[in-house]
Amino acid sequence: MNTLGIRAKPNAITIAVYDADNSQLLNVEDIKIPNALSVPESLKYVRNNVLDVLREYSIRRAALRIIESNSQTIAIHRVEIEGVVQEAFASSMLESYFCGQISSLSARLGIERKKFKKYVDGELIFDTIEEWAELTKEQREAVLAAIGASNV
Repeated sequence: MNTLGIRAKPNAITIAVYDADNSQLLNVEDIKIPNALSVPESLKYVRNNVLDVLREYSIRRAALRIIESNSQTIAIHRVEIEGVVQEAFASSMLESYFCGQISSLSARLGIERKKFKKYVDGELIFDTIEEWAELTKEQREAVLAAIGASNV
């Protein structure tokens, strides 16, 4: 079963595709939103790309890492992108999906919240992913979300 994890940024989304049956990372990439697009066009661009990834990899479960409610700075465009990703999940043929902050992702992974942050920061290596040290923070969050999605 293939799962998808997504982490949004104001100018891109980071996706991770994970084969839960074989504990193998299939793809991690940033989908950059072209600067020339207006806000509605950029949201449409994100939605279309998410739906394409769901189809291309036959994704059955997905997870979106959402912004923390106590975040000091809230990037409005990131929140808009997260909303569009949620809508894409809801209008797709996914078996199940969830949108969660660090606490809910940690619970689905069966790890402590403190360890989640250490994995993301690269202080701890997530053993099942060989190239963990080469990933960016956003990519690590997307991978953890994809692995967590297998437990939805």
